[in-house]
Amino acid sequence: MFNDKSILITGGTGSFGHAFVPMTLKRFNPRKLIVYSRDEMKQWEMARKFAGDERVRFFIGDVRDRERLNRALDGVDYVVHAAATKIVPTAEYNPFECVKTNVMGAMNLIDACIDKGVKQVVALSTDKASSPVNLYGATKLASDKLFVAGNSYSGSERCKFSVVRYGNVMGSRGSVIPFFMDIRDTGVLPVTDPRMTRFMISLDQGVELVWHAFEDMEGGEIYVKKIPSMNITDIAAAVAPGARLEIIGIRPGEKLHEQMIGPEDAYYTYEYRDHFKILPAIHSWHNDFKRIKDGQRVAEGFIYASDSNKEWMSAEQLRAWMAAHDAAIGRI
Repeated sequence: MFNDKSILITGGTGSFGHAFVPMTLKRFNPRKLIVYSRDEMKQWEMARKFAGDERVRFFIGDVRDRERLNRALDGVDYVVHAAATKIVPTAEYNPFECVKTNVMGAMNLIDACIDKGVKQVVALSTDKASSPVNLYGATKLASDKLFVAGNSYSGSERCKFSVVRYGNVMGSRGSVIPFFMDIRDTGVLPVTDPRMTRFMISLDQGVELVWHAFEDMEGGEIYVKKIPSMNITDIAAAVAPGARLEIIGIRPGEKLHEQMIGPEDAYYTYEYRDHFKILPAIHSWHNDFKRIKDGQRVAEGFIYASDSNKEWMSAEQLRAWMAAHDAAIGRI
């Protein structure tokens, strides 16, 4: 799929980019893999890891800058859109900046990809875009809608746009596992609410879902990976058995449970062996057999949420995962 092709990933120095770049280079043989981001220090550090691999290029730029995107996308075949302002409290207190990156940035990228003749685009979304209660989720819902509708705008150029949606990435920088690991020696772990549940996905699984979207898409699909849930107290027990839990309350904009598919989307949602697809409501694309393929429509009122999930990860399973991935936790 990517062999001898040019790929660009926005926000490529983030956690997802650090997994996507080496995995894609190993699995495929792209002509170029361009890391596009605005942090020169992160690019410098990442470039050291790929020194000598002429396929990997680095391009300083911001998705807010349409002209810079036009320059970066010259000759690019495929785009992964991972750039976002994504920390929930940060977005709540800096709403204008969040909108500029997550909404205006998405619009800039869609227009630039169509104008530059990009073949396919996969945008990363989040559980928080389903029935959003915080600004980050609301901007990502808007972004998802923009990428779905982008398939209408591409016209004869026919750039295809799709979205992947998943929950908490285990061990990623700034997430709860490395946070608990950093403070576990104190013997006290702050927990927002003991009832809280979260979806759990590894970065490798996230990359594989993006690969699948590129292979499967007709345009406008939202891919949702089937992944296990965990209770926040079990995550704490896996990281620091015996630690005392201090209940601190839910942060601004935070949900008690995560949701990736709401009941309003059920009519357009199809189930597959290891994922779901939310098909576009516009243009009757949800009735398109090329998009449905071998999927089965979910039941009316279906919800895919972390508290009602059929699959759960235990503290022992998470502890085993942590032991196998200790070197990477919190570092990317």
